[in-house]
Formats: sequence, C-alpha cells, structure tokens
Amino acid sequence: MTREDPLLIDHRGAVDWLTLNRPASGNALDPALVDALVDYFEGLRDRPATRVVVLRAEGRHFCAGLDLTDPGFNPPERGPNAIWAIQRRIARIYPAMRRCPQPIVALARGAACGGGFSLLMASDIRIAGESARMNAAYLRIGLTGCDMGSSYFLPRLVGSSLASELLLTGRFLAAERALATGFVSAVVPDAELDAAAEPYVEEMLAATPMGLRLTKEALNHALDAQGLEAAMAMEDRHQSLLALSEDAAEAAQAFVEKRPPVFRDR
Repeated sequence: MTREDPLLIDHRGAVDWLTLNRPASGNALDPALVDALVDYFEGLRDRPATRVVVLRAEGRHFCAGLDLTDPGFNPPERGPNAIWAIQRRIARIYPAMRRCPQPIVALARGAACGGGFSLLMASDIRIAGESARMNAAYLRIGLTGCDMGSSYFLPRLVGSSLASELLLTGRFLAAERALATGFVSAVVPDAELDAAAEPYVEEMLAATPMGLRLTKEALNHALDAQGLEAAMAMEDRHQSLLALSEDAAEAAQAFVEKRPPVFRDR
C-alpha cells in the first residue's frame, strides 16, 4: 500500500482506520476505490482480530459520490448489460458493510453525496464535522432518489417523513439538522473528528469481542424481524451462547473483584 492508493488502511491493534484517498476528486467513487472497498469489507469476516473500523476521508470532502468522469463508469455504449454490470459492481459495497461483524464508525466532513451518503448510512455510528452536508444526489442527475440502499437505510435511520423529503427533492442535510434528527451522534469541528471517534471506539473495545460482533448481528436482524418475538428469539440465542463463554465468567469475576476484565474471545 502506498499514499497513492485509493483506500488507505491503518491497522492500529484491534482497530482499522480506513481512509478514502482521492481528495483531488472529493473522494468520488471510481472503479479502483469501489473494488478496494468491496474487497476490504468482504474480507473482514475472516479477520476477527479487527474489532472496530473507523471510516474517514482525506481532504475537504467525505465522498462526492460516483466519479462520472471516469470512463469505467461512463461507457460509450450505454446498453442495459453495461449499465447493469456497473450498478451491481458498486452496489456490492453496502451489503458488505452491513454483513461484516465489525461496527463501523464513519467520520464525515464536507460533502457526502449519492454513494458517499450511502457509505454513511451503511455505517453503524456517524459523527459529523461542522462542514458536513449530505444528500441523495441521484435525483439531480436524472435518476430516482432511491439508489445504493437509500430507500432501505434512510427511513430506518430518520423515519419515513424526512426520508421522503430528502429522497424526493435531493435536498442537502446539513450537520446540525442531521444531529437533531438522530442521523449522526455528534457534530464537532472538522479538525476534531478523529478525536471524537476515540471514546466510541474505546467503549466498544471494552466489550467482549464476541458480544460486540453479535450485538451488530442482532441489530441487523431486528431491523427486518417480523415482530417482537422474532427479534427476541435472536437475542435469546445470542445471550444463551455468550453466557457459556469464558469471557462472561471473567466479566462476572472482574465485577466481584472490582477490576477491569481481561477478555480472550473464548
């Protein structure tokens, strides 16, 4: 990996700091960046030593969306087969983000448009810089507002009313309104984004590794569960499984002894 790669991965112990690295284009998604994101997130299932991912971007903007100037995503012959292949190539990113067992903390400054907005939506926790503004830009380039998971993610994150407003108009959601509607967890000065992520990361790392992974799995399941009983069936399965773990026994012993627990993912 070099500083010229479209995606930079900084392994810091149990945490990966993932940086979109196309600042000259506002970190727009070109084929190389799309493929790098897919490969990274699809590979996380086989990397249990990585427990948390922080997703951020180099430069002024988080991600300006699809790079429409790249010939790889702007073929001279716009037949259905070519367009379908491009669509499905990009669309692999977002299910991979949801399927990976690691929680993803996204740090956004500047513009997060189209597919960049969906990168935020597919993350688990979002923190915005004061300059952040985001929109489902698809409607403004002659397409529908529903793309790259926006019709699925956005109503679940902010409710159907605001989702309808944003998807039917292409309006920008500024940082302060994103905070007021619960889309982001905090708004901080742009220069403090990395530091703002640290408390969230530290608290997640204080959990047992398996407990953290299964919490994300249960949340994903509950979003689509057919009612309370289906959601609780998953919870019961996870709790019964973890109650038998060595880490759960260590947590109980540490509580009694008034010391920090030492987890071994067993």
